[in-house]
Amino acid sequence: MSRTAHLARLERERLLVLERRGKARAEALAVQGGIAETIALSQARGGGIEAPATPRKPHRRQAGLEWLVRQGRLNDQQKRAGERYGTYYRRAAAGADIGSSLDIKHGDNPSGTSISEVLAQAEARAAAAAKLALYRRQLHQHPVLLAACDLVCGEELTPREAARTDREAGRLEAVLEVALDLLAQEGGAQGS
Repeated sequence: MSRTAHLARLERERLLVLERRGKARAEALAVQGGIAETIALSQARGGGIEAPATPRKPHRRQAGLEWLVRQGRLNDQQKRAGERYGTYYRRAAAGADIGSSLDIKHGDNPSGTSISEVLAQAEARAAAAAKLALYRRQLHQHPVLLAACDLVCGEELTPREAARTDREAGRLEAVLEVALDLLAQEGGAQGS
């Protein structure tokens, strides 16, 4: 191979490397722009987004209670009451995920769910539903209080995500604070 052919090959390789770097840089900028747009849209809809501590870590969506605590709008007792309510709400709601008994695999099939596992899951859901019913009675079955707890504590939405307007979000937040105060008072008295 002649010296000029060798130099031409090296120049081609250098240009290919520069082209790949340019494409990678452009793709990284496009991804970064897409992430920024997604975050901006989520925040415009009222979602709580936590920025990463380091640039290489992903952004994280904040649950409704977490967002309210970070904004300084809930105290520790209210937070704990809301977390308890949300935990039982989600456990009780998980009951819809189990299909018919035809889905259960019997015998030596390792991929199937054993009857004892299905029963344990059903018992845990029943216990969660009972505890959730107790919390709902503590809220006097008031539909507005229940809706606030279901949306923010159970579904983990921020007040702005759960409401259509800022005014409704403020109202939902105020109602939630009352509901959590009631749950915190009852929970503290019962030791839940």
